[in-house]
Amino acid sequence: MKNIVIFASGAGSNAQKIIDHFRNSEKGRVALIVCNKPGAGVLDIAQREGIPAVLIEKEKFFHTDTYVQLLKEQHTDLIVLAGFLWKVPANLVQAFPNRIINIHPALLPKFGGKGMYGHFVHEAVVAAGETESGITIHFVNEKYDDGEPILQERCIVTPEDTPEAVARKVQALEHQWFPVIVERILLK
Repeated sequence: MKNIVIFASGAGSNAQKIIDHFRNSEKGRVALIVCNKPGAGVLDIAQREGIPAVLIEKEKFFHTDTYVQLLKEQHTDLIVLAGFLWKVPANLVQAFPNRIINIHPALLPKFGGKGMYGHFVHEAVVAAGETESGITIHFVNEKYDDGEPILQERCIVTPEDTPEAVARKVQALEHQWFPVIVERILLK
């Protein structure tokens, strides 16, 4: 049984989909939720699902190996960023090479980088007059939204679409594809 650790900062809808996907799996399980935001919905999900959760401290995360050691002690096979809003420090990336993946709510390299998350991405897509958006699932490296792409899936953006409408289309793709790709990478 392989161990998945989910890092999340918000409501946790992608975390829930991954938990659901692996609920009865003999291949893998969500072993730990890591969160950087007190009161985030993903912490409620962890409690409801009986999954241990850790609320991380910024100084320790960026300037020590505390959490690298914790993740190794948990026998972490794959780290999944599911709406995690902090850049992953180099020591963590180096400790888990090609074992950290992220989902971005746009077709990278467009609309990526620092500050480009959630509604900011969808607002930028609409403002740019894009005719499509989608998701990019990618490996994590030391730069924001720069790692090797694993999968991109697209949705149409019409001139009538609001950022909220684009968000709904993109979230549907996230929920459809993220658990499948997590399993694929976990079993490599």
